[in-house]
Amino acid sequence: MPDLPRPNQDALQRQLLDVERLLSRHQLVENLERRQQQPHQALVETITQQQHRARLQAKLDRLHPADIAFILEALPLAKRLYVWDLVRADKDGDILLEVSDAVRESLLGSMDEAEIKAAVESLDADELADLAPDLPPEVVQEVLASLDREEQEQVRAAMSYPEGSVGALMDFDLVKVREDVRLEVVLRYLRRFDRLPDHTDKLFVVDREDRLRGILTLDMLLVNDPEVEVAAVMQSKGLILFGPEAEADHAANAFERYELVSMPVVDADKRLIGRLTVADVVDYIREETETEILNNAGLREEEDIFAPVLRSVKNRWAWLAINLVTAVIASRVIDLFEGSISQLVALAALMPIVAGIGGNAGNQTITMIVRALAMGQVQPSAMGRLLLKELGVALINGLVWGSVIGTLAALVYHNSGLGMVMVAAMTLNLLVAATAGVLIPLIRQRLGRDPALGSSVMITATTDSGGFFIFLGLATIFLL
Repeated sequence: MPDLPRPNQDALQRQLLDVERLLSRHQLVENLERRQQQPHQALVETITQQQHRARLQAKLDRLHPADIAFILEALPLAKRLYVWDLVRADKDGDILLEVSDAVRESLLGSMDEAEIKAAVESLDADELADLAPDLPPEVVQEVLASLDREEQEQVRAAMSYPEGSVGALMDFDLVKVREDVRLEVVLRYLRRFDRLPDHTDKLFVVDREDRLRGILTLDMLLVNDPEVEVAAVMQSKGLILFGPEAEADHAANAFERYELVSMPVVDADKRLIGRLTVADVVDYIREETETEILNNAGLREEEDIFAPVLRSVKNRWAWLAINLVTAVIASRVIDLFEGSISQLVALAALMPIVAGIGGNAGNQTITMIVRALAMGQVQPSAMGRLLLKELGVALINGLVWGSVIGTLAALVYHNSGLGMVMVAAMTLNLLVAATAGVLIPLIRQRLGRDPALGSSVMITATTDSGGFFIFLGLATIFLL
């Protein structure tokens, strides 16, 4: 498929507004046609409707598949399916790759097996492997049967690697050359391609058994004498490469650290089996970021914003139920000190401050720890050092900001004892928040769970209940 121009974000928003405007006109004409009885009027409206449809189809033809995916995700289901029906068939596979899992499900649900097969059979092996879990098994088998033996092996290999591994992300579309040929031969070989694979910044030098011998960058190919052999100008030492079982997080860090565009993927015998590109890594990072955001909010999976009510409820209810339980616990803590609150009404006004600051501090700690875990910067042996460091930060913040709010409380309520209690409660609750912020993600990781999943819910529950108990407990002991 030829490259299409990509609009910037503002232009993309305008494209979405244009599509919505054409859809609204189409809907308006359709509603008028249902009400009209005159045949001539119905004919005029039908022609107008066809014009709107043609304009919309022409607009979609000019857009990149990724931009069409953006538009589809921003439309309610009925309009989404109408637009999807107007998309050129040769773009279907690329769009299915770009849309979110939730939206992809709605699009595939509107297609029959023949349409799905036609959409995906032109995809590369790695792309087909990405979509395979969402496709009907019969379609996957038919598409696999239509591939040659090498492509079938590539698809099965890509599907065999676990999610989050380099093998699950790697691309099989690459250019290999031998080390004993001249650069002039390599140049002639490259001219046989209609186009080079995307993100080709280097060629991979292999022996007769496909073992990686080195890399030949395009700039070295172009600036050297064509009569020079590949072996003389290739890079063979200090190569950055990964095996297919390696964690994708580690590969992503390597791309960022060394500013890579592509990287070879080799097996245990150093045979070249694929490559990882910056596009693959960017997609992985984006998906991981979105997943982390959802997990922090306690959402189990990505949600179509126009999904049916019941499906959205199922996606959200689990952590809301946990949150309800923690809220009940917090309310019971307050209940224990009902008498204290009735004697000193200022406690009711001040206790949300202690809990709120603790929650914010805990979320800061958890965010730092989860980010460090994702980047591979934290080892289990570092738990003690991290905990001591965060406790130090919490102690200083608690004393400083506790003194600020404690002084204000003493001035407002003319009660120096209340100010001292605020300082102590704030400091103690920040220490609790720091402890929980370090331990929650690290313990979840040690148990093999996602360290980000529901972490904000758990830290809020800890600092709310703990903050109320500490503040009201100290007030009951020292003020009443």
